[in-house]
Amino acid sequence: MDAALIALIVVALLLIFVLAKSVTIVPQAQAKVIERLGRYSRTLTPGLSILVPFVDRVRATIDLREQVISFPPQPVITADNLQVGIDTVLYFQVTDPKLAVYGIANYITGMEQLTTTTLRNVVGGLNLEGALTGRDGINSQLREVLDGTTGPWGLRVARVEIKAIDPPASIQDSMEKQMRADRDKRAIILTAEGARQSAITTAEGEKASAILSAEGRKQAAILEAEAERQSRILRAEGERAALFLQAQGQAKSIETVFQAIHDGKPDQGLLAYQYLQTLPQIAQGDANKMWIVPSEFSKALEGLASLGGAEGGKSWMDVEPSADGRTAPPEGGIDTSSWFESQLPRAADQPEAKIEMTSISDSTPAVPAPPPLSQLTRDVRDSGPAADPAVREQFAADDDGTRPPQG
Repeated sequence: MDAALIALIVVALLLIFVLAKSVTIVPQAQAKVIERLGRYSRTLTPGLSILVPFVDRVRATIDLREQVISFPPQPVITADNLQVGIDTVLYFQVTDPKLAVYGIANYITGMEQLTTTTLRNVVGGLNLEGALTGRDGINSQLREVLDGTTGPWGLRVARVEIKAIDPPASIQDSMEKQMRADRDKRAIILTAEGARQSAITTAEGEKASAILSAEGRKQAAILEAEAERQSRILRAEGERAALFLQAQGQAKSIETVFQAIHDGKPDQGLLAYQYLQTLPQIAQGDANKMWIVPSEFSKALEGLASLGGAEGGKSWMDVEPSADGRTAPPEGGIDTSSWFESQLPRAADQPEAKIEMTSISDSTPAVPAPPPLSQLTRDVRDSGPAADPAVREQFAADDDGTRPPQG
């Protein structure tokens, strides 16, 4: 009974072992290479699979995910005979588990050695500076070589990256000195360039300032000259108008005095008295060393009196009396309303006062010439009391050298 129980237990354990050998489970993103009696049978995909016990066996389990391998620094000699250490990182993925198992014994070691040899071949044709600055080109060449070589191994190289390039310590010190010198050089150049630009900008500013100052002085001088010119023109116009008004005033004064003399009818005593008052003024001259009073002084006075209309005679200064026996003044009295009126236009209306100050290239307006003396005389005669016919005849007699006949 005991032997039978033991045998039953052994058989049960054997069945359990056989069942364990017959069933396998493949995880996701993995593959199993199955051999049957030592030969490749099939590749199991993720899931539950049945195997023939003692006939099928799992040769290898392959990870189908993309993998990353970092290789230790590899000594590489550059084209300028400098030994540098280069660290590389490789990204790859198994695309065919069968080739990965049967195509190469150890694809990790194969890729490491292939990366080292290819890296030495690529970097050996570059100098240190080219290797340091040409990492993208080195990465591209490594990937092309590795991807083309590992294809028969059932691998796909995604990318290759150079993690570090370590030159010797002496070279690093020299590179740091060179970099420091280059940066100092660029700093000096930039400082000099800044000083140069600053000097140029300052000179341009001074030049523009000098030009603007000169333009300002020029415009000021031109405006001052224009102002002086207009001032002189206006002063000349004012003096001309003043002289004209003075001439009018003198003419009206003469007319008034002349009319007063006619109205007063001076006698012999008045004329003699005026003559005696004039004698001292005649004797006051420095050149008058001697003055002789004529013996016939009384006769001279009588002649002057007769000339002035004494003793019933008619003087050349007599005017026609009015109806009441008095010499009539001009009708309505002496008109003084136009004594101080100029016959010229206002100074503000003169062409010189209308010069445009904004343009210095305008032509100079012609200054009107003053009217001749004869025109001024005619204007005086035609205005004010001189318009009286008797006075006008008197002026005409004075101009012709003859006197009008006394009525």
